[in-house]
Amino acid sequence: MAYNSSFYEGANYGFDPNYGSFLGMTYRSPLSQIGMATDARTADQLRATSDKISTGARVAEIQLTMPEVAESIPNQHLEELNRLRKLTGTEFTVHGALIEPTGVGRDKWNESSREQAERQMWISLQRAHKVDPTGNVVVTFHSSNGLPDPEVKAMVYDKDKKKEVEKTTNIYVIDQRTGDMGAIPLEKNYLTGEEETPEKRIEKHNKEAWLQKLQNINFEAHRGSEFVDSILESGPKILIPQGMEGDKERVEEYRKKFIEGYNEIIKEKPISQLYKEYSAGKEVWKEIEDPELSKIVKGTLQQLDHGHIYLRDAYQQLQNMYNQAYDAAKREDKKADLKKLNAFAEAIKPKLSYIEDPLKVDELAEEVTRGIRVLKSIVPETLKPLKEFAIDKASETFSNLAFKSYKEFKDKSPIISIENPPAGSGLNRADQLKELVEKSRDKFVEKASLSKSQGGLGLSREQAKRESEKLLGVTWDIGHINMIRKYGYGEKELEKETETVAPFVKHVHLSDNFGMEHTELPMGMGNVPTKKHMEILDKYNKQVKKIVETGQWYQHFKTPPFTETLAAFGSPVYGMKMAPYWNQAVGTSGGYFSGYGMNPEIHHSIYGSGFANLPVELGGQMAGKSRVSGAPIE
Repeated sequence: MAYNSSFYEGANYGFDPNYGSFLGMTYRSPLSQIGMATDARTADQLRATSDKISTGARVAEIQLTMPEVAESIPNQHLEELNRLRKLTGTEFTVHGALIEPTGVGRDKWNESSREQAERQMWISLQRAHKVDPTGNVVVTFHSSNGLPDPEVKAMVYDKDKKKEVEKTTNIYVIDQRTGDMGAIPLEKNYLTGEEETPEKRIEKHNKEAWLQKLQNINFEAHRGSEFVDSILESGPKILIPQGMEGDKERVEEYRKKFIEGYNEIIKEKPISQLYKEYSAGKEVWKEIEDPELSKIVKGTLQQLDHGHIYLRDAYQQLQNMYNQAYDAAKREDKKADLKKLNAFAEAIKPKLSYIEDPLKVDELAEEVTRGIRVLKSIVPETLKPLKEFAIDKASETFSNLAFKSYKEFKDKSPIISIENPPAGSGLNRADQLKELVEKSRDKFVEKASLSKSQGGLGLSREQAKRESEKLLGVTWDIGHINMIRKYGYGEKELEKETETVAPFVKHVHLSDNFGMEHTELPMGMGNVPTKKHMEILDKYNKQVKKIVETGQWYQHFKTPPFTETLAAFGSPVYGMKMAPYWNQAVGTSGGYFSGYGMNPEIHHSIYGSGFANLPVELGGQMAGKSRVSGAPIE
């Protein structure tokens, strides 16, 4: 019978060079490129780092991740870590504070929150520099921390194409003026039979919302004009007493009497003056002796006030929408729109006093109507895709950090490496990360190439571009991106993600999972296609450091995951980059699942000094008899 597999893998002799490899031996990574992340929950990062070095790791990632914990780490510890680095020859990287770089928080954005985030992240950079002040220490920040996924995408089955296709199912938008956010579902237009693209849906939503607001203003202006015109043109409203309605002559006589009385009153004091006093809180109708006429004057002033309130409200809404349109035109540099808006502002200036004069209500209403026509022709981009907005604001933060870092530390500046958060969070996909880095670099170049008198660094554009490419890059977390599997993606799509971001990668985070939860297993224990990821990344940077982030493994199984990771990568045990390899070392140790949280008692019985459980044929103890003489044992 042919035998070509290990009967008991835990005791394999390691003759097979591929034994124990999860990734396949076409890819190996030396131990010097694989490091361990410390526990972010402790402020004693000096001890935590020392413990990681004790496992044999030559790279360690110091965690300043939790701002409230990082604030408790003394500067002396960071300086001592630098001494430890030099003493042990270990290379350090740093994970900066988990802060939302865009300034978005609790479904709302404001610039002050972004500036505060930038200040907090700058402290992380300054403190990271203490760990390695002579080199360019890699400092990782997440592209987002709390931002929702701006574009929810999934693989869905297309009946027409008869295959799985990528589809955007939901998009987030933000009101650029207020900072309010919300989701817009993408729906099929059953009337036309067309699937709306995200861009088309937002454009349609902007137009509909804008025109609806203008319609409301128009209604209020028209309603206000009706109230006032009915008084100025038709005279006061006179209520006919009950029982008199059928007698036309008596009605006419009654109406004439009070109209004449009303006209006499406004001859002495114009209606505009009466209304002015009324608006100031004076009860002018009480000055009229005839109680019926007093009621008519009071009712007239109240009706005039209703109309004036409508018109004032219409004007205030028009003013708000004008400012909104003007902000958008400036932001988007739409010169034609700015020209229209400036012309309207000049035309309405002489008539702004009309808002206080009810007798000029027609002129005011006419200006409001003209303003509506102007605004209707503009339709500003009020709602913007959250993805574009977030990349713009995050790139402002990261470019500012790189600028400050170079200004203070020059060629010893820390490298800002932007990490993809777990799938489902904001800016987690490769194309988004690529765009964020490119925009951050562009903004750095613009700022750094200004003269020092203009607040820049005085670098040439070529030098600024080189520095931007050095200082800003990506930390690619292959465990985080694997979680797009829960949206229906497979290995081919995962490879495309890495291919997109590979030219920008300066650092790698390692963990394994099954694509659904952020479980942080050692490599080779889930379904992350690590080998494919690494082969793609190696085309651009073979020296990139890889940090193992498997805190949950240690939490459950109480063993360091470093050995399992080295075995998965087939790392050489010695520095000659040749056999033996760690995947073989696991076998030769005879440790049947000893590192996986399983350590059965039979293992010690078989490989220990006793013979109690060995078969009799191999010299094991016979039940009830001596193994040597065969005599009964009492």
